Amino acid sequence: MTQDELKQTVAQAALDYIAPKLTPTSILGIGTGSTANFFIDGLAAYKQHFAATVASSEASAQRLASLGIKVLDLNEVEGLSLYVDGADECNAALEMIKGGGAALTREKIVAATADEFICIADESKMVTTLGHFPLPVEVIPMARAYVTRELEKLGATVVYRQGVITDNNAVILDVHGLSITEAKALEAQINQIAGVITNGLFAARPANILLLGTPAGVKTLYAKNT
Repeated sequence: MTQDELKQTVAQAALDYIAPKLTPTSILGIGTGSTANFFIDGLAAYKQHFAATVASSEASAQRLASLGIKVLDLNEVEGLSLYVDGADECNAALEMIKGGGAALTREKIVAATADEFICIADESKMVTTLGHFPLPVEVIPMARAYVTRELEKLGATVVYRQGVITDNNAVILDVHGLSITEAKALEAQINQIAGVITNGLFAARPANILLLGTPAGVKTLYAKNT
């Protein structure tokens, strides 16, 4: 199977998983990226079975709206029943690196609001130790050089993602060369650097369920605390 076929398969598995949970008042959090796009496209067939969505990026909001799916601002809702999104890397604890698409801050906010976070990914995203994929850090533009120097103290190489402005009018630094064994601690440490909006470690709020697409079928993994 191609990677796109794996993504499509796992997106359908997510639709099958959430379908029995949908109610006329359900508000769904929707992620960003290529795997999430397959989920969004499939979600159109279920739009009569839930109330609305909240998107983690302008791109996802536009895709949802183009399919006739109602999109709300997060400030308009008290909470989300489900959040479905992909990952750039995920470990056995369902801690993730996200932000390859530069939507990490909004993704983290939406995930924090959801009762259940369902991660959808193909098997290439499953790793033993996080950090092979560069860790994105969203930064206020005037702090870019300072934050770079602080991140370099971790022993990593920091690359400014040139030409990318986030939906929050911020910039992205990609941190290469880390082997992340204590994801929660590192997430908190980086977030304490002045000028950092947030980083792409999703460890304080990991996924509850991972649907992992493999050539042998979709595997379902659960977080240890669920």
